[in-house]
Amino acid sequence: MSAPGAAQPSPAAPRDRRFLFALAAVLGVLVLVGGTLGFVSLTQGPRITEVQVNPKEAIESSGSRVILTANQSLAAIDESQVTVEPAVPFTLDAAGRGIGIRFTVPLDDDTDYTVSVADAVGAGGGPSSTLTTSFSTPASALFLLQRDPDGDDSIFRTDLAGEGVKVFTADKINDFRATSSQLVVSIEEAEGSKLLVMDRDGKNPRELDLPGVGFVGAIQVSDRGGYVGYSYSDKKLTDTEGRASVLVTQSLSGDDEPVVTEVGDKEANIFVWQFVPDSAAVLFIDFDGALSLVDRSTDAGVQSLGLATTIQGISRGTYTAIVERLDGTVVELNLADGTEVPLEPSDPDYGTATTITPFPGGTLRHVVARDENGIPSGQAVVRVDDDGKATKLAEVDSSDSILQACASPSGQYAAVVIAPDLTDNPYDQMLLPLPQKLETHLLDLRTGDEIVALTGFDASWCQTAPQF
Repeated sequence: MSAPGAAQPSPAAPRDRRFLFALAAVLGVLVLVGGTLGFVSLTQGPRITEVQVNPKEAIESSGSRVILTANQSLAAIDESQVTVEPAVPFTLDAAGRGIGIRFTVPLDDDTDYTVSVADAVGAGGGPSSTLTTSFSTPASALFLLQRDPDGDDSIFRTDLAGEGVKVFTADKINDFRATSSQLVVSIEEAEGSKLLVMDRDGKNPRELDLPGVGFVGAIQVSDRGGYVGYSYSDKKLTDTEGRASVLVTQSLSGDDEPVVTEVGDKEANIFVWQFVPDSAAVLFIDFDGALSLVDRSTDAGVQSLGLATTIQGISRGTYTAIVERLDGTVVELNLADGTEVPLEPSDPDYGTATTITPFPGGTLRHVVARDENGIPSGQAVVRVDDDGKATKLAEVDSSDSILQACASPSGQYAAVVIAPDLTDNPYDQMLLPLPQKLETHLLDLRTGDEIVALTGFDASWCQTAPQF
């Protein structure tokens, strides 16, 4: 018993001491864990905490990225430290904790890719480590147009096995193009053309304003630039009134007015044109044979590039165009600095090509064989690698005709459009007239093997519609 008048111990004192002991224990554990993690970090080197990549976009367009985020700021990273398997050209942008690898060409479909960064070191020093990530690209798909002389025309989405689904129908579909997220469709009506933009599944169609009442042809899209371009002619056209074959570009969003391309403050009549891949720039030849370049994303104006008769194609990721000059020479033209070199002949040499379509790694060349009287006796599509080695991919005799050959974005596959049985294959009556029977043959561009033959044409891999 306590003596009278003595101070009584507080009942909370033991609890306070227990709390202080527990707090000290927790703090001790945290210090130990923090020290351990710091030690592990110092002994293991940098690690990846986040990876950003869009495999679907990567197979459809150049310029896609893999972005690696590390757990700490990194010392400078050089391109020599980065490897991509399977190999593909890339550029590097690294700062702080982030490492961005930009692929300058599209990737192959249905492929496992591994990206590694060797000898990554923290900005403050310490041990190095290799940062590695892997991702898989999806299988390819493409869109085809089927015209029906007795019913509605249809746009199909199909895989490489030929399993297709109808996504859009209309009475008369003249042409279409596809971006990574949208379809642009030109419909032919009695009063003129109608231009629609819709989702890739055919839903949510909306109409774009045209420069007037008239006809649209040669549709192309700039996916990265967000533009559609086309050749436009007024319905009411005489020797003194109306516009003929002017080049029009406008935003796919529909939030701007159609812009008619001008040269010297005058609307230019365009013979042939192409979007520069993965940009908002347009390369065109007017009716006077002047080759010009204009970029919608800048105010630089029209750049003159001499005279030419046609534009064969423009390579992805290189800013290089294949054009034919007035003297018949075919050159590779650097659109950035205006320099050019002759296009090397193939080995073996299959003669002058009627069309040349570039792809990452080479070109597809459409050649025509002729007899001693100059009459066509057959046609072929030849793959020509960058080193000039040539291999025939597809060949027909004089009873059939090859209308177009183009490659998938990465150059993994080819689509060859053939009109069979020309003597029994009448033209349709569309604004872009073509034989009623058309086949698209899909081939493995690396092996030359045919994958499947499909009914239809206007493959979305192609930058433009076929011409006959």
